[in-house]
Amino acid sequence: MTTALAPQTAPWTPAEFEDRLRTVAQERYHDRHPFNVRMHEGDLSRDEVRSWIANRFHYQRHIPVKDALITAKLDSSRLRRMWLRRIEDHDGRGEGEGGIERWLRLGEAAGLDREDLLSGDAVLPGVRLAVEGYVNFCRLRPPLEAVAASLTELTAPGLMRRRIDAFELHYRWIEPDGLAYFRTRVDQGRRDSAEALALVLEWAVTREQQERAIAALTFKCDVLWALLDAVQYDAVRYDAVRGRG
Repeated sequence: MTTALAPQTAPWTPAEFEDRLRTVAQERYHDRHPFNVRMHEGDLSRDEVRSWIANRFHYQRHIPVKDALITAKLDSSRLRRMWLRRIEDHDGRGEGEGGIERWLRLGEAAGLDREDLLSGDAVLPGVRLAVEGYVNFCRLRPPLEAVAASLTELTAPGLMRRRIDAFELHYRWIEPDGLAYFRTRVDQGRRDSAEALALVLEWAVTREQQERAIAALTFKCDVLWALLDAVQYDAVRYDAVRGRG
């Protein structure tokens, strides 16, 4: 069922619109999820950290896929070049480079096998559904909404810095070199969010467009939240089964 938008009214000013976008990113971002809170407090077991790394990798490897779908929607060489850089950030220019490679090294630093990560055998059904939903959203929705969904990056740099501190303090069994992904994303996330925000503010000129952008960002927050829901539930179920044993 499609949710009806509010009746057409005057658009928010750019400042008001940006404030609403930032509020969604701050209040609904997955840094507030109980699993992430436990991660940053050092309360996760090794098995839980490894499960999160393996399942989050399924999301990471689909980032350039969704960005390729967005790139195909852009109508100028300038915009396509800008968005293609995001694909390059994750896929790299050659073998052994890019964010996906750095995430694989994070898995190895945590004691996971690279081939097991690439096989995807450990990915939970709920994670697959969440990631598929996001990729399909970027495939089917217009450029404004697909780009607006990426604005979770507004909050990501702060999360990356907090995660680095947490891993260095609480999860010292992970090799320090494995944290390279998080360190790289601090600056990349700041740049990416600034570019995407400028586009959304430029493109969303009516109240309806602004509300659709807000809804897209809310949807993306829900995707990230659903991914952690699946990982957290699996951890609880595992503990229950182990307890019965």
